[in-house]
Amino acid sequence: MNVVNLQQKFSLFSDHWHPRIIGELNGQLVKIAKIQGEFIWHSHANEDELFMVIEGQMWIDFRDKTVALNPGELIVVPGGVEHRPRTEGEVKIMLFEPASTLHTGEVEHELTKNDQKLI
Repeated sequence: MNVVNLQQKFSLFSDHWHPRIIGELNGQLVKIAKIQGEFIWHSHANEDELFMVIEGQMWIDFRDKTVALNPGELIVVPGGVEHRPRTEGEVKIMLFEPASTLHTGEVEHELTKNDQKLI
């Protein structure tokens, strides 16, 4: 049982759209990432995904609407729902998702990162 300092963990990397694992809870991975710009449209067929903004502002586009998230806010994207995260500047986020979740779902793209490690 160790205390995790988010700012210290964020200081360990500078790249975008590459989640890092900072913990595990009952088969769910706790991840952090720095994101900037526009991600790709994707979905996770059988897994829900929680996005929480730590710093900055992000939007998640859905096929029928767009949701804005500010620091301290979160959203759970249900499994099977196509979505596209995006930002206008660098944003720090936390993610909760099952260990089986693939970064970009079934979509293979240059942004796909399936080598997420514990930091």
